[in-house]
Amino acid sequence: MSNPLIDQPGLPAFSQIRPEHVEPAIDARLAACRDRIEHLTREVAVPTWENFVEPLDEADDLLNRAWSPVGHLNGVLNSDELRAAYNACLPKLSDYGTEVGQNEDLFKAYQAVAAQEHLNPAQRKLLENALRDFHLSGVDLPADKKARYKAISQEMSQLTSKFSENVLDATNAWSKLIEDPALLSGLPESALGLARQNAQQQNKDGWLFTLDMPYYIPVMTYADDRDLRFEMYQAFSTRASDQGPHAGQWDNSENLERILALRHEVAQLLGFANYAERSLATKMARSPEDVLAFLNDLAERSVEQARRELAELESFAREQHGVAGLEPWDVGYYAEKLRVHRYQISQEELRPYFPVSRVLTGLFGVIERLFGVNVQEVEGFETYHPDVRFFEIRDGASGALRGQFYLDPFARQNKRGGAWMDVCTNRMHSTCCDQIPVAYLVCNFTPPVGDQPSLLTHQEVTTLFHEFGHGLHHLLTKVDYPGVAGINGVPWDAVELPSQFLENWCWERESLALFAAHWETGEPLPEDLYGRMIAAKNFQSAMQMVRQLEFALFDFRVHLEYDPAQGGRIAEIIEQVRDQVAVIRPPAFNRFAHGFSHIFAGGYAAGYYSYKWAEVLSADAFSLFEEKGVFDPETGRSFRENILEKGGSEDAMVLYINFRGREPNTDALLRHSGIAA
Repeated sequence: MSNPLIDQPGLPAFSQIRPEHVEPAIDARLAACRDRIEHLTREVAVPTWENFVEPLDEADDLLNRAWSPVGHLNGVLNSDELRAAYNACLPKLSDYGTEVGQNEDLFKAYQAVAAQEHLNPAQRKLLENALRDFHLSGVDLPADKKARYKAISQEMSQLTSKFSENVLDATNAWSKLIEDPALLSGLPESALGLARQNAQQQNKDGWLFTLDMPYYIPVMTYADDRDLRFEMYQAFSTRASDQGPHAGQWDNSENLERILALRHEVAQLLGFANYAERSLATKMARSPEDVLAFLNDLAERSVEQARRELAELESFAREQHGVAGLEPWDVGYYAEKLRVHRYQISQEELRPYFPVSRVLTGLFGVIERLFGVNVQEVEGFETYHPDVRFFEIRDGASGALRGQFYLDPFARQNKRGGAWMDVCTNRMHSTCCDQIPVAYLVCNFTPPVGDQPSLLTHQEVTTLFHEFGHGLHHLLTKVDYPGVAGINGVPWDAVELPSQFLENWCWERESLALFAAHWETGEPLPEDLYGRMIAAKNFQSAMQMVRQLEFALFDFRVHLEYDPAQGGRIAEIIEQVRDQVAVIRPPAFNRFAHGFSHIFAGGYAAGYYSYKWAEVLSADAFSLFEEKGVFDPETGRSFRENILEKGGSEDAMVLYINFRGREPNTDALLRHSGIAA
């Protein structure tokens, strides 16, 4: 049998991927890449784009195509065997990346190509990024420091993988079987049905709850039993730490400190004062001072309103429910009661109007009207789980295939929590290759229960639109070179623009009319219910704002202020940030950093501020649609051509100005968030 990780002209052959195949296949691909580099740097006397850059891109693409399905399966269908194979490859891939980044012959060849005059703008941007990345990989360092950089990179790849594994294992380890229905008072039938189904699937009687979001959020929002809310809050907020029901078992404490220490060391090796400066070398923000000024400005505009919102909640809980003091495990519960009291609306009331299949049809209708492309489902494809669906995007006018994507929508055991888009294949057009982009779109929605389809909360609808915005950025690119096609080469603090931008159509009456209809009766979302939904849109928005600012400020400061003599000072910095922006103080046992995978196991280190930075861009971009019409074809075409199709091929601010006609400002964000200017 051929090895699907080596012989893969088309889509991944998931059913043929065996853990024992992974390491030999990656070894073979790495050897082929090294041979290509050695041949090109030795044999090509005058490097050009065609004889040097393209052949390297083609070799790297084959490596990426081999590794992509392995990384994807490790996240969505985790097993001990696959995890071992995945981890065995990480140091090898890290070594290869460091070798490439520190190869002086490669660096000189890229310099030579970059000096040539016939290059187009996208080629120039790719080469500019590549030369920058050579420096950031230590190509200028003496031999001993290059060796140290390589060792750090290898250890970091293992540490971040272990961090993520600890969070997944700690999440999977906790469950609670409830057999007394009295303990489940307040929970909606959607949550009870899922928990009952979960118990039945494991041959148990009662209701089985886990820390996955479709179980956790309903308990924290609706469960009348305060002890149950506390128990789940404690278990969730202490995952992978020295606290809680599994204290010390998958403890990320040492990983946190070691990751911060290594990031600081590598930043200083490269001539930066700290990792925050190193992080900004590839972002839109110009300096740490700019980032802190941005976050502090939002904090100053939000904190007082957030305090008023909390005071209102405390007053409501005291006067209506006789609760003297709110704990963190009470806030979501009484906030939902206040929302219902004030606006006569709840997420559960909206859920029947958002069956997942109708939402998908409506999402695709929005995309068709905005960007002139059609989305069609494909049957009979190779898959790794029955829940997965497969789609293709075609140009509305010509019918030309633009891209394809897998959709993996539902939560399950051994699947990483959260929602994300990842690259399966990149768009690439060269003298010997014509490849369309393919994406993975992953969510953790509540699965169907019995004969009832999956019904989404409005918040989950927003999540789906968000991830699909990332997908469009990857799939609609017209850039032919992988390094700057789609999301590649886009500064991290601009990469959230298309995703947050698309969320706006979850609130517009004109777009909701395409899909919001009752799953049983087909009745469209009633006008009265829509009005209450809009009235409640910015309920406690300042409290939500300061919560995000707490994450962003902690992340940036812990990287900016790292001192080897004092360590990460994680608890100290968290407390200082909470003094500044938090209105809810978590208990001493809370260990949110230990599960903060975005920055300790993902790409957001010293970059979590990007969510708010890009939200300014997205709100400002949508304000043009508010002026012109939410389905204005010319504005949609401009966004597609200037943002989605250009990927990372030009400076992000230049692309934004080309679309908007000016630089962004925060006015639209504050207005959309219901925060007084």
